[in-house]
Amino acid sequence: MPRPHRAAPCALGRTRWNTLVCMPSDRHLVGSGSPFEARIGFSRGVRDGRHVAVSGTAPIWPDGHVDPDPVAQARRCWQIALGALEALGGSAGDVIRTRQYLVDAAYADAASQVHGEVFGEVRPASTMVVVAGLLDERWLMEVELDALLGADEVRAHQAGDVTQRADE
Repeated sequence: MPRPHRAAPCALGRTRWNTLVCMPSDRHLVGSGSPFEARIGFSRGVRDGRHVAVSGTAPIWPDGHVDPDPVAQARRCWQIALGALEALGGSAGDVIRTRQYLVDAAYADAASQVHGEVFGEVRPASTMVVVAGLLDERWLMEVELDALLGADEVRAHQAGDVTQRADE
């Protein structure tokens, strides 16, 4: 995975506003080598301070092939997404939200199984939706994640806490 780099100022020269002080953005970007990144104009992952967002990630191997097995696709998606997060200084323990896009509800069990393997201890907020299609008909799913760096450290301090139900 390439090393992250500081983002160049955007074409409009925008800056991020924080309260009443205008501060230049402290953004770091990482790519995965996808041919879509340059053509569409996006990064695999973006870090701004403690916040990390990882873009929609499809199950493509370096040689361009796509395994037709839904479990293999789910594992590959999370491998790429977590690789981008790690390149930006994070880990699975920092993930606070995931999204999984499936082309058919029949793949929900495979996607759920792998999500549980990867995030069973972390338990981020998560959404799984069925979509009409993805950019490549071989892709059965695509994933995204958001992370807050240091979240795993906070979780370690709260190890004795019991998860509270949202309706309590």
